[in-house]
Amino acid sequence: MSLSGYFIALLITVVLELVVFYYIRKRGNKRSQLVRTFELTMVCMMLWCVGLMVQILVINYISPDLAVYVDYFIYIPIVLTPVALFFVSYVFTKKEIHFKKWFLLLFVIPTITMIVLWTNDFHHLFYEYYSVNTAETTFGSYFYVHSIYTYVLFAVDIIMLLRASAKQSSMLSKQSLLIILGSLIPIAVNVLCMTVIDSNIYVTPISFIVTILFFGIAILRYNFLNVAPIALKKVVDQMSDLYLVLNQDCIISDCNKPFEKVFNLNKNSLIGKNLFDLNFSQNIVAQKGSLRTCISSAKKDEKVYKLQVILTDTEKHYNVEISGIYEDGNCIGILILFKDITQHLIDMQNLEKNQNTLMERERLASLGQMIGGIAHNLKTPIMSISGAADGLEDLITEYKESIDDPEVTKEDHHAIANDMSNWISKIRTYDSYMSDVITAVKGQAVNMNDEKPILFTVKELLNRVNILMKHELKNALVTLNTEYKTSENTQILGNINSLVQVINNLISNAIQSYNGKPNQNIDLVIDSKDGKLLISVIDYGSGIPKEVQDKLFNQMITTKGQKGTGLGLFMSYSTIKGHFKGDMNFESEIGKGTRFNIILPKE
Repeated sequence: MSLSGYFIALLITVVLELVVFYYIRKRGNKRSQLVRTFELTMVCMMLWCVGLMVQILVINYISPDLAVYVDYFIYIPIVLTPVALFFVSYVFTKKEIHFKKWFLLLFVIPTITMIVLWTNDFHHLFYEYYSVNTAETTFGSYFYVHSIYTYVLFAVDIIMLLRASAKQSSMLSKQSLLIILGSLIPIAVNVLCMTVIDSNIYVTPISFIVTILFFGIAILRYNFLNVAPIALKKVVDQMSDLYLVLNQDCIISDCNKPFEKVFNLNKNSLIGKNLFDLNFSQNIVAQKGSLRTCISSAKKDEKVYKLQVILTDTEKHYNVEISGIYEDGNCIGILILFKDITQHLIDMQNLEKNQNTLMERERLASLGQMIGGIAHNLKTPIMSISGAADGLEDLITEYKESIDDPEVTKEDHHAIANDMSNWISKIRTYDSYMSDVITAVKGQAVNMNDEKPILFTVKELLNRVNILMKHELKNALVTLNTEYKTSENTQILGNINSLVQVINNLISNAIQSYNGKPNQNIDLVIDSKDGKLLISVIDYGSGIPKEVQDKLFNQMITTKGQKGTGLGLFMSYSTIKGHFKGDMNFESEIGKGTRFNIILPKE
């Protein structure tokens, strides 16, 4: 090939290099060290080719004798190219580098090379005789020092990339392998030109065409400059989740350090083995679905399949996510993620236990408040029954004395009998009242979860509310005004005791909103709206602060200080939503009062 042909080939190489360089500048992450070091490598390659183009022009149009002096400047990018590629490999492996003093050693030989080359006329240690044809060139002794250093550094670069590639799989390995092949081609061409092929100095940089082609594929097709594989590997090795990568035949191709640690296995003993042939897979007890079935399903679509497993030897619980690894619509492998949820389950159990304890305390506290009222409610009928018993004793004594008294007429006997009947009627009335009170208290004392849903009427509901709240209302000097805007026989399906407790809690809160101010009113309104039953508890007290309103049903919050737990409304809302499939809302204005609405489906 003539020098003009070499010039055109070098020009094409430079154009390709500029295209790739432009793409890097346009699409690459400018702050990435990998991008910057790769750009430096590209610049060195371009300057190498441009320098040779200048040399060809000098030979053709000025003087062939000046070619050696152009070569002196061409060697600047030549000696920097292997160093630049070293930093590409280093960053690719480490993700990010910080200046270290030993980095300066990389520039010692290149610096000496340039000094020796520029002073070659005085000692001829680099060239004894120079020619663009390598077969005609006589090299000095230092040239071999420079060459050995260059080849060794290239070898180190390639070894680093090979190690990075060996630790990766799929797309990430293709990136590094393309860069390795692209780097090896000009090195191989250079070695052949120096030892076997009779060629010239222009062949090696022209081989950059293939190098650039490989680099371009790595960048454009496999996104080389936007990931750092080894750094990614370090991240997955440090994360708490375990992962396993299988091929389509369930052969293990990769895993992370946490996986090795949990199963006490070495990665080298896993790679190439079938997942279901290993003993550790027998320690997994599938609780939801089959691991094998999920893997089979993941090969057919891009859905994520989930199941929960227990490691029988450690009793650890894991959520397992199985998904296919797809490329161009084809499944090329299976990714299995193990997420340790053991502590989460323990925390949930403790939370549920603590929540149940708090709720039980709240319920007992409510019962404690009711007991005081019940004692007062029962005291009146008990005293009345006692008085009725005394009245009956007096009538019995009177009746005994009148049996033999001739002056006692038949009408007198009937009068005594009527008095006895009246006292017995009063006793039955008091007894019925006491029975209702005991029934109401018994219902509230029983655990809500132990009772099955039953049908009950609004009238039955409010009778219990009136019985249980009578003393608290009377003691606070607050009047409860009940207003029916729908039939009192409207039926509700659910746990009557739970609903009584919710309404009682709302009435108690309404009483407390008056802060002890006597002679106040609370309205209890029963209405029907949009096919649903609406129970409203309305007070005209202090209202709810703005900062509390948004959290009222979502958190255990209270405005009562140490006197409240915040569980009342939290439990009430949960009860209405969970037990009755209903809803609760409220309207409140500071200084004007609050309206709580319970919305229930009607049967």
